[in-house]
Amino acid sequence: MSFTNLIDLIKGQFGPSTVSQTATQLGESESGISKAISALLPAIIGGLVNSNARSELFTSVKEASSSGILSNLLDESNGNQSLITRILNLIFGSGDKLEAITTSVSEYSGISKDSTNSLMNVVAASTIGTVGRYVSENNLDAASFDSLLNEQKNNLSNLLPAGFSFAALGLGNWFGNVDAEPVNVIPEPAQKPVAEINPTIPVTEENATADTPKIDVTRSGQTHEIVSDGDSGGSIWKWLLPLLLLLLLGWFFWKQCNKKAEAVPVTTTDSAVVKVDSTNPAGDTVAVQRETMVVTLPSGKTLQAYKGGIEDQVVTFLKSDDYKKSTEEQLKDKWFNFDNINFEFGKAILTPESQAQLDNLKMILAEFPDAKIKIGAYTDKKGDDATNLKLSNDRANAIKSSLNSSQVKEAEGYGSKFAKVPAEASDKERESDRKTAIRFIK
Repeated sequence: MSFTNLIDLIKGQFGPSTVSQTATQLGESESGISKAISALLPAIIGGLVNSNARSELFTSVKEASSSGILSNLLDESNGNQSLITRILNLIFGSGDKLEAITTSVSEYSGISKDSTNSLMNVVAASTIGTVGRYVSENNLDAASFDSLLNEQKNNLSNLLPAGFSFAALGLGNWFGNVDAEPVNVIPEPAQKPVAEINPTIPVTEENATADTPKIDVTRSGQTHEIVSDGDSGGSIWKWLLPLLLLLLLGWFFWKQCNKKAEAVPVTTTDSAVVKVDSTNPAGDTVAVQRETMVVTLPSGKTLQAYKGGIEDQVVTFLKSDDYKKSTEEQLKDKWFNFDNINFEFGKAILTPESQAQLDNLKMILAEFPDAKIKIGAYTDKKGDDATNLKLSNDRANAIKSSLNSSQVKEAEGYGSKFAKVPAEASDKERESDRKTAIRFIK
């Protein structure tokens, strides 16, 4: 089996939308949440990889794979708390180590200890959920799981954020280093006096004040300073050079103050060079603070989503009479756009952060077993029509494969067929034509 970097898969769960939702829910800043995640993730992954309870961990991550834990990362009432607590105890034990880690991360990130404790559960849930899903999808047994964890050890040293260390907590060896120790120190009783170390060679010192002037005493008892000829030129430059620099600096500022303001050219960046191709119809190239909400499903389960996003719209529609009374012909024109699905630039490869919305949709479909959907993908008008059609079709099928549900009946790419913005328009203007969406079928 080729090497699998689980660390990258787990980090992919913490995209900007997850950080934003978590910060809003915990009442902390996004920067503080990001710093805390960057410190908690190495602790949990390091503990997982270095645990001596591999057999129990294997059983627990298999349980996590079927618990739907990734769809409810921010919901503390999702019924998975006992599983998360069990995993943390297997990794850190039931002593004070977990408390010490929480305190250390809280101080490093600037968020409260209560928020750090809650975030510890979120990161732990993401880790075991991602590992559990990988174990399930690849049918790993206990031995293969053990090998998978061992493969990750070489990558742990790159995880720790700058300026943060677990060495003080005795966890430094997890990351390829150990607590600092004195090197080549002779025990005090065995140390010899300095005079005995090298008694035959006297220690001489250079004059530490080479610039100290020589003093001559005259016969009359008066003293005067002797200045050598070689220093006379240097003495002049010691005051003359700074004076010249000050005059030059004053002239420069005088010129600047009398200079008319010049127009500053504005540098524009073509967003087409971004290596992540967003299918978000709103085109959020710049991070925008969006309001999050809890969507409640018929069974009482909840999931985190953006207010007015696809999850909110779909659940509202499926509960309504409009859906129940709609005909196939009426449903053809009612599409719901994904708002957190991204692909690698020019490819049909989903980025890791897209998985959260896909998991939400799978959970919604499971709650409405009679619902059936079709996936559509679209491009803008720029580029070759045939290439755009193939790319959109590949992306629609990539989403269908990722959902892996019998309720997904069709997937079709439309290329630039329905694009409205001219190819010559800016990338920002063409974003509205690049999207993926679903509609219901009967």
